[in-house]
Amino acid sequence: MLINEQLKKHNMTKYRLSKESGVPQATINDICSGKADLEKCSAGTLYRIAKVLAVSIEDILESARSEYRSAFETFKSSTCHHVKDMGDLDFIADLLEKDTIRKLYDRKWYPEAMYLLAMLDYLSRINDIPLCTKYNDIRMQRLSTPLFPIGVRLSSEVLKSEEPLRIAEEEAIPEFRRFNIMESEVRNIV
Repeated sequence: MLINEQLKKHNMTKYRLSKESGVPQATINDICSGKADLEKCSAGTLYRIAKVLAVSIEDILESARSEYRSAFETFKSSTCHHVKDMGDLDFIADLLEKDTIRKLYDRKWYPEAMYLLAMLDYLSRINDIPLCTKYNDIRMQRLSTPLFPIGVRLSSEVLKSEEPLRIAEEEAIPEFRRFNIMESEVRNIV
């Protein structure tokens, strides 16, 4: 969280932030521990904290939003929609510029990082673009357990058969299968 990072950066305690901002220490503690929802904090509270830490309210709120981890299926869908909306080349440029893969990997959000890297590699291949080498260390990794689309997992459960899983693995896009992500469709999204 940005507030905790700023406290470390300024070598400041929560107590000192409370005193300098005028925000009760209990509120500061709740915010820093994640107990308080920043979106529900008053603008005045956020303003006073932001002022002391020399950041904007928007930075604080954006930091809180980026720490939320959605379900992997939601993440995949969102990524595919971004590719569709932005176009392959703009998506690649945006992904590399923001270094999202490295940020997710450093957070230990391995499925998301590897999914984005697989998407980057796939889009690079089909657009005849050389692979970006800055993620070669991540390319050497793979998830320990295969990730199948939820529909495939449900089919396997309902049919009490491994056949849907086998077919999904067989049909997976190679760049995704490399990371143990069984993804076969990234284009036809609704």
